[in-house]
Amino acid sequence: MIELMDFVKNYGSFRAVDRLNLRIPAGELFGFIGPNGAGKTTTIRFLATLIKAGGGDGRVAGYSVTRQPLEVRHHIGYMPDQFGSYNGMRVREFLDFFGLAYRLSRPVRKRRIELLLEMLDLTEKRHARVMDLSRGMKQKLYLAKTLIHDPPVLILDEPAAGLDPQARIELKRLLKELRRQGKTILVSSHILSELADFCTWVGVIDRGRLLNSGPIDDVLRSIRASRRIVVRCMEGSGGLDTAREIVARRPGVDNVYEEDGRLYFDLHGGDAEAAELLSNLIRLGVGVTSFAESDPTLEDVFLRLTDHSAHAADMAAFSVGSS
Repeated sequence: MIELMDFVKNYGSFRAVDRLNLRIPAGELFGFIGPNGAGKTTTIRFLATLIKAGGGDGRVAGYSVTRQPLEVRHHIGYMPDQFGSYNGMRVREFLDFFGLAYRLSRPVRKRRIELLLEMLDLTEKRHARVMDLSRGMKQKLYLAKTLIHDPPVLILDEPAAGLDPQARIELKRLLKELRRQGKTILVSSHILSELADFCTWVGVIDRGRLLNSGPIDDVLRSIRASRRIVVRCMEGSGGLDTAREIVARRPGVDNVYEEDGRLYFDLHGGDAEAAELLSNLIRLGVGVTSFAESDPTLEDVFLRLTDHSAHAADMAAFSVGSS
């Protein structure tokens, strides 16, 4: 449904995107991950036919981005990270304006507007001025505008930026519902933990190059060369210190450390090795209350793939959910 073939974009002597190849199947909810300046927004604007490629091409819903831009525009709903709000308009007028821009007939516009107002919980705000809406309500209105012509593909650049936690929860619910309706959705975001909650595919981009892409479970598994084990012990028994000594001496164990009353380490091996280690801890008198494998996160994926400290500030922003 969305495809990029050797996409290149230069700004003067700076190469923002370097021979990017990407495929997003129909019906997937794709999370586009990367720090500021990685090339996410440049790629999104190209797919939205707003900028020209320096090389390569893309296809959206079967249409060439470079050769058939009008057809692409009719098949996408694009929500930029920043946009004008037509503050003097009322909510219903705002949606009617965009419906008219897509040449929808009056009866179709009326039906679509009523449906979207209900879907996005904006019915009570239909006569409110856009300028008087809260940030969360404005984001809902912009999403309604993006959906007014019922496009099969949605391209959303940082849709959760500036939203409070409740508004983010509502946005995730809406995106899941839109995917259930059959739409293909590309979402760019810094909020990695939230992307992991609802995305089915992810792609990691850094310095204009795609580092990994695919179903989210496959991407998470691809970085796991070992198992991350988390152990908890009975409080006040000294068991955690004993467990650390035992684990640290065992072959095939790396990166042993304690944090928040838990012991963490990487174990190279399968279920048999994990079971044997747990058995040894119990046999040697360690009061183990929990012994579990910790799945990798999207933050782990990002740090492993980029593998340089220059993104520490970006990762701090990711973890707190800032834009």
